[in-house]
Amino acid sequence: MTDQAVDTGGVQLSGPPAVEGRFLGRTRELKELRADIERAGLDTIAGRKAPRARVLLVAGRPGSGRTALAGELARQVADRYPDGVLRACLGEPDGTPVPVEQAARELLTALRLPTPAGAAEDDLTADLRAALSGRRVLLLLDDASGAEQVDALLPDSPDCLVVAVSEGPLTGIADVRPCTVGGLDTKSALELLARCTGSVRITVDPRAAEDLVEACQAQPAALALAGGWLAARPKAAVADLAKRLNAESDERGPLGRVFRLVHETLPGPAARILRLLCLAPAGLVDPHTASALAGCSVSAAHTTLDDFVGLGLLRVVASPLPQYEVPGCLHPLLRAFAEAQDRPGELQLARARMLERTVRLLHSCRAITETDNPDVRARLQGLPRTLRFPTPRAAADWLRIRRPALLAAARLAVADGELDTLARRLMSQLVRAMVAHFGTQAAAADLYGIHTLVLDVAERRNLPRERAAALLNLGDLDARTGRTAEALVRYRAALDAGREADDPYATGRAMESVGGAHQELGDHDRAADWFGRALAQRLARGERADAARLYGRIATAHTYAGRYGEALRGWRAAVAGYRKAGDVAGQARALSELARVQEYAGRPAESLRTCQEAVEWARRAEDVRLQAALQLRLADTLERLGDSAAARLHRSAAERMLGEEGQDLQEGRASGPDPEHGANACEIRSTSDED
Repeated sequence: MTDQAVDTGGVQLSGPPAVEGRFLGRTRELKELRADIERAGLDTIAGRKAPRARVLLVAGRPGSGRTALAGELARQVADRYPDGVLRACLGEPDGTPVPVEQAARELLTALRLPTPAGAAEDDLTADLRAALSGRRVLLLLDDASGAEQVDALLPDSPDCLVVAVSEGPLTGIADVRPCTVGGLDTKSALELLARCTGSVRITVDPRAAEDLVEACQAQPAALALAGGWLAARPKAAVADLAKRLNAESDERGPLGRVFRLVHETLPGPAARILRLLCLAPAGLVDPHTASALAGCSVSAAHTTLDDFVGLGLLRVVASPLPQYEVPGCLHPLLRAFAEAQDRPGELQLARARMLERTVRLLHSCRAITETDNPDVRARLQGLPRTLRFPTPRAAADWLRIRRPALLAAARLAVADGELDTLARRLMSQLVRAMVAHFGTQAAAADLYGIHTLVLDVAERRNLPRERAAALLNLGDLDARTGRTAEALVRYRAALDAGREADDPYATGRAMESVGGAHQELGDHDRAADWFGRALAQRLARGERADAARLYGRIATAHTYAGRYGEALRGWRAAVAGYRKAGDVAGQARALSELARVQEYAGRPAESLRTCQEAVEWARRAEDVRLQAALQLRLADTLERLGDSAAARLHRSAAERMLGEEGQDLQEGRASGPDPEHGANACEIRSTSDED
């Protein structure tokens, strides 16, 4: 294993393996739960089918094995639900409930269904219920904090089954009888210990082993820690450990007593790393996270994390990269020990180091996609080897695997309130990395959440420039998902923020976006007015290329409104603007649109001449597709003018240019916009690229 950020050859963990094997005990609980599946619900007594999915509740304290029991039940009955088993965790490691919107989005993603960026919770849960309608799916909802979370995700299909895991009852959901989970039976508890320590130490002193089980109250999490402690000390007697635990008192129960013992017997640096893991976002840790938190090398952190796995303090996450999970039952203990033994300033410094490392990794992750730039290559070579990615594919894999932790890091940084500068840098690099590797459309849902966090920081710190940027980005995402009215509100707020910041770019961008929203809403007069305001600003700043593009947008608005005379003036101004700016391709596209509007205005001869001129400029721009489209338009115009022979020649020229694509263009042209409504696909593409 190298110290590189990503090892493309795969990773073999060198630490002791996690405790594995068949499920232990819980025979009575499984029997009760399976019987509850068969039991007639309250709504079926009168012969009516239940209107919603049956809910089974596995209730127990963290560390009781409640999640393992729910998982075993799902495994045993999975064949009765041929459409699959879906899982969602409804609680963060620190106990914070996961928003229903986030859980619904993850479940829809698991079903490979779209999750529009910025969609409301009600819309997402409705989409989820619709997706599950008519299916037989088992839905496992872990760590639910209350009935509201479960009820919002409950399928309307009675053929589905929901298995919820919670610490308490789900009051408010009808016909739910909890299966309360306590300790394991003695036989199963002893077998769990034997898996950790080896069977010999258990069989040679069975009474001491039973005393240890009793000291741990047969709780699986406590037994796993005790077994890991014994496994690390082959010469330690089981009886001695049982006596030590019985002699201690801890208000957190047996798990707290065992954890205290494990923590006290760790070397000082390892104990510190363990405590600092309470700061790991989403409870997910990799060697870089541990290294940054503790201020040690990546290789040393990696070795320590593997040691923690052997002690039962961490679980290995199935992943091509080294990644670990802090068990939820240990998170409160880690936090309590950190707050008791580390000064607040030290914890804040550790958090800042972790965020700074994350920022640098994200910068490297994005920069690897720009290695054709010599300056970027030089900067990458200047980074420490541990922060470099060998290939863009390796960087994309790291970003995908670490995505939950990265998003959680952004949320935690914003919630902290004292690391806003780092939070802004983190979110900026996260946005750039996601766009570089996944594209704006694929990452839209995550980007919406990140921009919302940026807006929170900007409003809290009274940063109008950042507020304007966040509002513009959110408005763009709203517009792309069809929420044009919401986008318009965002753009207007961005305009106010841009003016407050005296930021001409944000102001001009916001005015143009307001115009685009009005155009999408069909208010072409207001659209033209707002495009005109943006144009005036661009002209005042001497920005010719943007001015030319805005002339085109104004012309488009007039075309939609049927004001062809004003549209023609706009496109002529756009042609002149592109010519002055030296933009040959832009001039060709503008001439193409001018020819189209001339045709709409009933001037076929002028349209023919303009179209021929556009073909020449498209040839100079080496835009083969535009040349072919213009040849087809010439053919249509000549056909209407009665010159069928010339029309056939132009059609043949288009087909030669694009081969099979020529037919696609003809079909697209046949189903294109109505001339009565003006604009066309080519124009919309050329004037909306900047948005």
